Amino acid sequence: MLARLSIRDIVLIERLDIEFSRGLAVLTGETGAGKSILLDAFALALGGRGDAGLVRHGAEQGQVTAVFDIPKSHPAAKILADNGLDDTGEMILRRVQLADGRTRAFINDQAISVQTLKAVGAALVEIHGQHDERALVDASTHRQLLDAFASLEKDVEALEALWDARRAANAELDEHRAGMERAAREADYLRHASQELKALAPKEGEETELANRRTTMMQGEKIATDLREAQEAIGGSHSPVASLSAAVRRLERRAANAPALIEPAVKAIDVAINALEEADQHLNAALAATDFDPAELERIEERLFALRAASRKYSTPVDLLAALAAQYAGDVALIDAGADQLKKLEAAAGEADRRYGAAAAKLSAARIKSAEKLNKAVNAELAPLKLDRARFMTQVDTDAAAPGPQGIDRVEFWVQTNPGTKPGPLMKVASGGELSRFLLALKVVLADRGSAPTLVFDEIDTGVGGAVADAIGSRLSRLAGKVQVMAVTHAPQVAARASQHLLISKDALDKGRRVATRVNALAADHRREEIARMLAGAEITAEARAAAERLLRAAS
Repeated sequence: MLARLSIRDIVLIERLDIEFSRGLAVLTGETGAGKSILLDAFALALGGRGDAGLVRHGAEQGQVTAVFDIPKSHPAAKILADNGLDDTGEMILRRVQLADGRTRAFINDQAISVQTLKAVGAALVEIHGQHDERALVDASTHRQLLDAFASLEKDVEALEALWDARRAANAELDEHRAGMERAAREADYLRHASQELKALAPKEGEETELANRRTTMMQGEKIATDLREAQEAIGGSHSPVASLSAAVRRLERRAANAPALIEPAVKAIDVAINALEEADQHLNAALAATDFDPAELERIEERLFALRAASRKYSTPVDLLAALAAQYAGDVALIDAGADQLKKLEAAAGEADRRYGAAAAKLSAARIKSAEKLNKAVNAELAPLKLDRARFMTQVDTDAAAPGPQGIDRVEFWVQTNPGTKPGPLMKVASGGELSRFLLALKVVLADRGSAPTLVFDEIDTGVGGAVADAIGSRLSRLAGKVQVMAVTHAPQVAARASQHLLISKDALDKGRRVATRVNALAADHRREEIARMLAGAEITAEARAAAERLLRAAS
């Protein structure tokens, strides 16, 4: 419920703080006192359209704050959670209107978009008036309201889950069928390409490996001659190793006679012999490396030619031929095995369709049955509201060929204002005064189901009086037993039934140079005086006070 409304510098309101309680709160006052300004300010806090003209003359900005007390299970709390906003217990909606036309929106002192503020506001408050299009006159909400009246919300949730499963099954079927059709169109090509690539058996990185091997073999052929000549010089018939070894042996036999002279020379010759032998080993290894089979080189070149030819043919880099071969093999497998899989997917999609269709038909039948009960309940409220010749009807148009997440029904509230006239949509057929009373009857029936916790009725008693005004007051009072109700009214019969009476007035300030709107909560005596004014007009008579007292006693 709305707990507090604070307004700063909006049109004629400089500073205003109003505490609200549960039940029926009425706002009364003379024409032009500022009742519409108060509602415009409230609508601004709920995400309504901003306007620079709302800022009080001389102020840089205006501000409206609405504080709500709601349970954590309320849908508005979910909107906060979905937008990553903190829930502090109270829900504080604040809107700042700048004089240059810009606005800023906040919930619990966290900056948010106007769209988020509007979504939260719509979940918290419904505003109903003769020309208001934000509430029940929106046909897109009628199906949801009928479901709430019939307690079908869980059935709708279950149907939405079946819709998602049906959509997923059909999407998988469509994807498989499209793949099969694509593969079938290219079947001959795919089979030939798959067989060709399978026979080629390309491997990732194979081209680089073969090219490197071929380069090594071709370079080795060029340097093999030089390697052989060097090997012949070092280890062949003209090798100095044998002569050096003989010289070392002769010197070693003389070493005992002159060791100081011979041993350094022997050591140096040993080093030279070892170096020559090591060089001979390297040369032998190099010759072995350059030695290749010409047939192997030919095989390598043929393989490279085949790989690169396939690359050109399939417009694919050689390294990706292996992946292409796997893709083609998969497509061929899809053709070969796809028929069986298609049957399975068709069966699954058919079962999902059947389950959704059965649940949608059952839900549709429940809606049609509940629509009759809703019609009966609303029509029972019309006679006291001077709509005894009118008729309310819930149109449920069922079309199994146009399914959706919430079923196969389109729901819209229709009315017939007089016998013999053509029924039609609520908003198009009912006049302003009739519309407000139809909406009141509907809200009385739907009060504890599918309703926002706070309802605002803006002068729905316009153009009626006497028994009809009393019937409106009676129904607003009944409605206030289930939800919080605020009503802007000119009818004393409505004002007398309020649990909270707020008087809106316009006071002169600065010796009459400017005016400001004020709101005062009226106690018992002051309530009687205000209701007497509503009965009598400018001059309050004793008879008017007595009539006001009778209205208050009857209402209590």
